[in-house]
Amino acid sequence: MKTATILKGIYALWYREFKVFTREKSRVISSVFMPLFWYFIFGYGIGSIASVGGGVNYHYFIFPGFLAMTIIFTGLFNGAYVVWDKKIDFLKEVLISPLSRTTIFAGKMLGGSTDALLQACILLVLGLIVGVPFTFAGILLTIATLCIFAAGLVSLGLIIGSFMESPEGYGMVASFAVYPMFLLSGAFYPSDRLPGWLRVLTFIDPGTYAVDGLRSIIIGVSTFSFATDILILLAFDVVFIAIGTWAFNRMKL
Repeated sequence: MKTATILKGIYALWYREFKVFTREKSRVISSVFMPLFWYFIFGYGIGSIASVGGGVNYHYFIFPGFLAMTIIFTGLFNGAYVVWDKKIDFLKEVLISPLSRTTIFAGKMLGGSTDALLQACILLVLGLIVGVPFTFAGILLTIATLCIFAAGLVSLGLIIGSFMESPEGYGMVASFAVYPMFLLSGAFYPSDRLPGWLRVLTFIDPGTYAVDGLRSIIIGVSTFSFATDILILLAFDVVFIAIGTWAFNRMKL
């Protein structure tokens, strides 16, 4: 297949995902409102008694976690659209086209990543309004980190969606991934204060490295080096994009 045809196919699928996103205003509002709700509840609730040391404002400390939360929730639940596409036979129409399944996966992954990133950027703007200390370079690095994280999370969502037959089943499985990934990421607390057995779980959570990298950019506090965070997130992307490509190639309708 010619490169131009592949690129047109990826663009068409990306554009379709983008249009679905822009037409569902309730989806955008809910995905932004939920992290904001948690941010203010935890910021002013736990923040009134919590201390993270080093004179760091707790509101600023947890903000990177809620940027990651937006990517986690949006990225993973984006896979539900694969299940719906199966039910309305849209996916069958796409699969009988000359496009390879690898191309179809790439288009849907890029479309889902764009949706997740746009929602995180809305939260980023709101963070600027409430005084989160960003620099211009910090904003660019934050967006780049969110892009890398989104690619892996959307791929994971598409993998789950490729195996599921009902939206209800997908929701249950995705929930088992979403909440542990977010709560173990260190979004609310410094991970170096956890007991040893629980810290082990945080090390296998990709959300840990996304939150740590974002925190390093925004407030200069981190457990790992920024390079380590990015390298682990890139490895996460490579693994799940490869698995997602395989899952789409063996998917049955």
